[in-house]
Amino acid sequence: MIDFIRGIFIAIAAFFGFGGGVMEVPAEVPVVATQEQIGDRELGVEVEVGGGAGEVESAMSEAEPATSPAPDATIKTDNQNEMTNIKTQSVDNQTPNIKTMMVAGGCFWCVESDLEKVHGVTSVVSGYAGGSTENPTYSNYGSGGHREVVQVTYDANQVSFEDILIVTMKTTDPTDDDGTFADRGDKYSSAFYYENDEQKAIIDNLIQDVNENGPYDKPLAIDVEPEPKFWPAEDYHQDYYKGTLSQLKYKYYRNASGRDKFIEKYWGVNDHSPVLSWRTKATSSNKNYMWNDYKKPSEDSLENQLDELTFKVTQNEGTEKAGSSPLDKNYEPGIYVDVLSGEPLYSSKDKFDSGTGWPSFVRPITPTAVTEHVDKKLFSTRTEIRSAIADNHLGHVFNDGPKDSTGLRYCMNGVALRFVPKDQMEAEGYEDFLPYI
Repeated sequence: MIDFIRGIFIAIAAFFGFGGGVMEVPAEVPVVATQEQIGDRELGVEVEVGGGAGEVESAMSEAEPATSPAPDATIKTDNQNEMTNIKTQSVDNQTPNIKTMMVAGGCFWCVESDLEKVHGVTSVVSGYAGGSTENPTYSNYGSGGHREVVQVTYDANQVSFEDILIVTMKTTDPTDDDGTFADRGDKYSSAFYYENDEQKAIIDNLIQDVNENGPYDKPLAIDVEPEPKFWPAEDYHQDYYKGTLSQLKYKYYRNASGRDKFIEKYWGVNDHSPVLSWRTKATSSNKNYMWNDYKKPSEDSLENQLDELTFKVTQNEGTEKAGSSPLDKNYEPGIYVDVLSGEPLYSSKDKFDSGTGWPSFVRPITPTAVTEHVDKKLFSTRTEIRSAIADNHLGHVFNDGPKDSTGLRYCMNGVALRFVPKDQMEAEGYEDFLPYI
């Protein structure tokens, strides 16, 4: 009888359009690691949520919606999806040049989280390396002489070996020789690994460069070693920061560890960028580029020189129609320069699809490439962006950019920019800016 009634109900539902398919049973919520599995993340406080109402509420307010995905599912914000799309695009039809490398920077949850946000990185796996024992586990890797490491898979056409080293250094404490932050012992210390003499030279030169020019109060204490065998960590350690419930523990742990405060002290913002400010200054000051001598013509001359829309946008702070610029959907490697002076403004590496219809970037190509100005038009206060040398109106910057990068959206008018493809940069005098691509 029950089956008969159920059959009638399903038939009626289907008739009125409520059926359409078999009802899905909600997937089981992924199992979160227990405190024993989490191990000795030594903070002096409980890692479990509940160590303090303020921190817990803050962590929960920043967390993803607590839905019930399948065990392997990954919850992503819209901005994370945008950045993932950019990572996987082969915009110039190049065959991906996939490589792997290994680094260590303390707690592998945090290192994995930071490096997965780097443009060009395709995957990061937490694990153990460097010891003398086989098949280490979380309960015995330290006694076996291993340290926590991550194995990074990346497209060398989009991000370099040195880029990943720099981001790793900038997102940990590379000056601590006996652990990182609250996690003590060599198993939590920083290490850069190399496969050949060329990679070792890159590491040695980077360490020397940072010791001479970098922001730290002490010299770097990063171990430089030949790459050992990599042992993947247990499944529950992978993507720990993304888990439906484990992300709360991760956020609480990271906040309490002091990692983000340390990064902010020395680098200002954790934008997961390989840019080193002193290299930027050297690039812009050691050479007299053609745009450095640019002299802006008179308004009448510019009106005769430019088409009506370009003149309106660049000289009268106008705005082009959304979706009208072919540069909005352009993801070919290269740089975006001022349409008049030719000065470099943005890199394709920092471009993302904002869905607004205007070319959008997470940062300018160098910190001094653009200038900011208060704009109180349109009954609101916005931040106008102008080119530093030509002083042309480019667009505005907003605080709704990708959260896994700078959090900024430099929303530019395409007519104010000219795109220089990577393979033409050297011929046009932009060879010094190839490292920014």
